Amino acid sequence: MHLTVLNVAYPFARLTPDPVGGAEQVLMHLDRALIEAGCRSLVIAPEGSQSVGVLTPIEAHTTSLSERARRETERAVRLALAAACREHAVDVVHLHGSDFSAYLPPWSVPVLITLHLPLSWYPTGSLQPQRRDTWFVPVSNAQVRTAWPGLELLAPIENGVSLDEFPTIRSKGKFALAMGRICPEKGFHHAIDASRRAGIPILLAGAIQGWPEHYRYFEQQIAPRLDSSCRWIGRVSGGRKRQLLSAARCVLIPSRDETSSLVAREALAAGTPVVAFRVGALPDVVEHGVTGYIVDNVTEMAEALRMADRLDRDVCRAVARQRFDLSRCTRAYLELYRRIAAGELHNTKALNAEALAPNAQSEGAQQGEGPLNQIQCFIGGGKS
Repeated sequence: MHLTVLNVAYPFARLTPDPVGGAEQVLMHLDRALIEAGCRSLVIAPEGSQSVGVLTPIEAHTTSLSERARRETERAVRLALAAACREHAVDVVHLHGSDFSAYLPPWSVPVLITLHLPLSWYPTGSLQPQRRDTWFVPVSNAQVRTAWPGLELLAPIENGVSLDEFPTIRSKGKFALAMGRICPEKGFHHAIDASRRAGIPILLAGAIQGWPEHYRYFEQQIAPRLDSSCRWIGRVSGGRKRQLLSAARCVLIPSRDETSSLVAREALAAGTPVVAFRVGALPDVVEHGVTGYIVDNVTEMAEALRMADRLDRDVCRAVARQRFDLSRCTRAYLELYRRIAAGELHNTKALNAEALAPNAQSEGAQQGEGPLNQIQCFIGGGKS
């Protein structure tokens, strides 16, 4: 397989070796996997980004986002995309941004779009473009279950994590951990309230991206709650992040919605249970009473936090190894690239959402038959 794949990042978030966002993490892993597979990897991303493949940087607007800045950025992406398609024999363009509809390339090149966000967050009509050879792949069955009739989706490819990077710590700390972007949809103030009710200290790790509403959320909901038992330590990455995940009593995820939750997967890879709200893909990722607890409110989160030390850390690690290995994710994408480039999906373009049983993910999770096996059957010619 000698393909040329052009990955296009969300143009308002830089690519770094250990990025915050799930979309950026997936793109970085695919960039590396393409090179390791002997393929050519092209990447379009904001200035200041890093990649293994050939990087085309665009002017970055990552601290403020006026309407003018958005239009200029989208135009820059369109120009970069057009130039790349002219200069290289691109086999597949892979788009990762929620604003992909603003810079879809000419119809002559096949396009794969990973839906990293809840389907309802995408602009009206963007998921049904009047363009051939356009494929949508969700990252969880939770997304598929929210699809409306007529929306065509490929079978999900679950995000993966690098399992061997996490240290094994037998003696856990006494603190809870919440980690991610500091923004309203992550709901970290609920995690702080739950930890206070449980009488357990909490560390909040994450960056403020720079958008006004994110600053307001921090100033109004987070800063007033900080004290000696609740500390905000800013963004963490690399070995420090993995060390914190491994040492924590548990990881709290109080999000409004989660399509995949790489933080939950990383926590389990580190042998740390997860306490999460019953939203999005979280009930599919966390097995209640085994690898963590699924709760419905702050009171229940506090109760689960007190019970987290009853769960077996080795079981958490074993489940992560069975279900969330990064190599499974990258292999599935590489095979999907090959199938798209070869034109093998024309007659079987999409797996309709109605074809998936409502409980397919949770049942498959217990048997090791999750979305990865579905996508392998689908793109490999087996039954779906």
